[in-house]
Amino acid sequence: MKLVVQVYKVTGHFPAEERFGLSQQLRRAAVAIPANIAEGNARNYPREYVQYCHIARGSIAEVKCLLRISLNLGFLTEDEFRVLFAAYDQLGRMLQALINQLAKRLTRHSVNRKPDQSPVPSPQSRS
Repeated sequence: MKLVVQVYKVTGHFPAEERFGLSQQLRRAAVAIPANIAEGNARNYPREYVQYCHIARGSIAEVKCLLRISLNLGFLTEDEFRVLFAAYDQLGRMLQALINQLAKRLTRHSVNRKPDQSPVPSPQSRS
């Protein structure tokens, strides 16, 4: 969440003609990261949580690409770029660790399930 605030602050200094271009794209990608993690966490199914984490990981890559473009266009200073890029790099590693942990749980869960046990109850078992 702190990184979203930082992105909003630095893009606030972008040229006015970028208000609806690169600035908005960078902001949307930054916001998508915690939003997808939160939405995935709110789901009742671990597989969906993993899927939303993968989407968030894609948004991290998008932010990093857009930060580099912003640097190349002169919209970010070298220091701003370095700090934000490193922070998103670290966030990516943290998110990958979460994905790995969730995947281990899913694997353990599927190994412990009996072969004839379906993840969805049959209509007969509800009566």
